[in-house]
Amino acid sequence: MTSYTPQLLGALTLFAFVSSITPGPNNAMLMASGANYGFGRTLPHLAGVVLGFVVLLLAVGFGLGGLFSAYPLTHTALKALGAIYLLWLAWKIATAQGMGQGAAGARPFTFLQAAGFQWVNPKAWTMAVGVAAAYVPRQGGSSDMLLAGLVVFVVNLPCAVAWTGSGVALRRLLARPGALRIFNGTMAALLVASLVPVLIEVVRAWG
Repeated sequence: MTSYTPQLLGALTLFAFVSSITPGPNNAMLMASGANYGFGRTLPHLAGVVLGFVVLLLAVGFGLGGLFSAYPLTHTALKALGAIYLLWLAWKIATAQGMGQGAAGARPFTFLQAAGFQWVNPKAWTMAVGVAAAYVPRQGGSSDMLLAGLVVFVVNLPCAVAWTGSGVALRRLLARPGALRIFNGTMAALLVASLVPVLIEVVRAWG
């Protein structure tokens, strides 16, 4: 039996929506993949993002957050690794030459690649810790954490579809190599911009 009140459940839903629909590494990559590969070929990437984040959220809720509280440098190291990986992905997007040469190089992300990426995605960690810390009842049990995961899944899925679909909708406009280069460069810049707060935090922690 859940300990959620309607007010807390509504607040969780709103937080999940705002976090899921706003720009971030996952959304920029889904949009770029949709534009470069189309919706069908991006589906494994999309599924990996949505389900992979739920797995990350449940891991944090069921105790991983406590490990990072006890050993904060471990979390900082993970963020640094994620930042380096995201910079590499941004370079891959920016240097794509045409349709079919998008965010993952010669092919779109697989399900496992996208799911694994959540573990080095700074925004995903911020969202997971935020949900577990602020939107799960303190007196609740595992059923509350599972419900939070279900809410996030239901909210995140259409947001991911919307970002992918927006990339697909731009395919005709991006048919010209010059237009596609500008688009991919913009997506790469968004990825890099999303890293600024993370890089500042890492420098402060190790400074």
